Order: sequence, then structure tokens, then C-alpha cells
Amino acid sequence: MAVEQYCRILQVVGYQNSGKTTLMEKVIKECTSLGWDTATIKHHGHHTSLKKEIVLKDSERHEQAGASMTAVEGGGALQLHIKNQTWSLKKLILLYQHFSPDVILVEGFKKESYPKVVLIRGIEDVKLLEKLENIVCVITWKPVQLETRHYPIYNLDDSSDYLNYIIQKLSD
Repeated sequence: MAVEQYCRILQVVGYQNSGKTTLMEKVIKECTSLGWDTATIKHHGHHTSLKKEIVLKDSERHEQAGASMTAVEGGGALQLHIKNQTWSLKKLILLYQHFSPDVILVEGFKKESYPKVVLIRGIEDVKLLEKLENIVCVITWKPVQLETRHYPIYNLDDSSDYLNYIIQKLSD
């Protein structure tokens, strides 16, 4: 059976400094306020080993927001000090499945096919949308017109609107 049958999975993606961790904090708080056991996985996109200050910065923010389980993957290492050549998102989700969370929120891993919330700062980031699949919604820093879209677009300031939409999608 597929992992999706056991728990909800949602990715938050965008370019560096687009607000992924801040959005993750908001979604974690919403999920935990509903009583959902929430786990997070962060992809450290730099091709260097994990440094303690990098690992702690975002994973502590996830934990402080209410995540019961956090991991940072990058440079062949997992925050749990387990070394491996690479940690695919599929491997991480299988690992998390043993802890039976209600929700797994993933920061990064753009190329994976799980449902995604995409953050874009402005028109210069729109090209990212062409490279992604399974987009649930887009959150923009500045108004952006998109010709063809099959998902809602929210402004970063309209957090109650997009958080309600994200929670509704996770509840489906």
C-alpha cells in the first residue's frame, strides 16, 4: 500500500529565501492546532555536509512551531547523524511512516511528485512553475499574472486565505 494512504504529505517549495521555512512554521501551527501529529523533512540544497548551525536553524523553527519530528537531509547526511550516499524523499517518508504521523510536511525536494505549495517572489520566479508537477497552490510576494493555471494564486499577506486552503487540501 502507498504511504499516502496512511498520512497526508505536502511539499513547500521555492527558490532560496522565498519564505519556505516561514510558511512551514505557519502550516505546522495550523496542523498541530487541529491535533494532527506533524512531522517535517527539510532538504538542505547545498552540496556540502550539514553544519550544526544550519541544521539547528530551520529544524528548531519547525520544532518550535509544533512539529513532533524533524529531519534535515543534505550532503549525504541526515540530521539524525545517519550517514548515507543520498537520502531520497521516498526513503525519508518510509522512515517516518514507522512513527505514524498524521501529516508529513516537506520543505524542498522540488523534483519530487507530492502535492506542492510553491512560493515565488515575483515574475522572475515564474519559470519555476514550468519545472514542477502536482502544484496545489502558489503564494506570491508580488502580484503575478499567469496565463494558464489549474491552481489558486495567493498573496503572501493573505495568510488566512491560503492557510485555510492548504488545511482543506490536507483534509481531503
